[in-house]
Amino acid sequence: GGIVAVTVLVALLAPLIAPHDPLDTDPAAIGLGLFSDGHLLGTDEVGRDILSRLMYGARMALLVAILPTLLALAVGGCIGLFSGYVGGWVDSVLMRIFDVMFSFPGILLALGIGVALGPSTTSLIVAVVVVTIPEFGRIVRGNVVSLRQEQYVEAASALGYGHGRIAFRHIAPNLLGGLVVFATLQTGRNVILSASLAFLGLGAQPPTPDWGQMLSGGRALLVTSPHVATLPGLAVVVLAVGFNLLGDGVRDRLDPRSRRSRAAKKDDRAADEGKTGEAAC
Repeated sequence: GGIVAVTVLVALLAPLIAPHDPLDTDPAAIGLGLFSDGHLLGTDEVGRDILSRLMYGARMALLVAILPTLLALAVGGCIGLFSGYVGGWVDSVLMRIFDVMFSFPGILLALGIGVALGPSTTSLIVAVVVVTIPEFGRIVRGNVVSLRQEQYVEAASALGYGHGRIAFRHIAPNLLGGLVVFATLQTGRNVILSASLAFLGLGAQPPTPDWGQMLSGGRALLVTSPHVATLPGLAVVVLAVGFNLLGDGVRDRLDPRSRRSRAAKKDDRAADEGKTGEAAC
């Protein structure tokens, strides 16, 4: 949570804390090393300040990671809820469509969509959303199939409640815990997927600060100034790891079994400390 919070804070305050304009170029200062005068993290292949571009690039990294997750959660969740609740041939058809989409590697499917739509931030977001929808849909559908057999769902149906109310008022709230965990983990994967597409030229176009684009541009200086490509690559890894750690923490907090396991471990440690104290006495 701290890693993600710091990234969000840097993205919001970039205009105030960035030492330089991320678009300013200096042909006389191309590929400056770390801790250069006036450029803490050096300059890139056209003389732009790397630190400033990393700060502004955090905005794009968060946008193309979080927004696709929210859109895919909404669309895939509704499809999965409908498929799992209705069942029958509708469920079979929708799941076979998801199977076809799963048959393509995610990066390959996203690459094809991005090429078809043209390089832009919008096409990158659409590509990531389309790739992610089946994952949310399959998870929601599996949980709905299990939950619709519960007694409270049968009771709601016996009371004459409509299918919409049963699905959205009685089943959907019980899906939120698992979806929050998966959405957080998926956001971390989206950070890397979006950076990969931007590296291939399908994201924001120059001179917009973007970590994947910065990594791609730094290839020309890998021998003389490896930090130009290494720093944005490290930023991508750190943010992705931050979201994954956040997802693990949220899962531990929301999973009753994890809470019981932590409580049992605390009891065991307390018992061990008590035995150690008795032995010392």
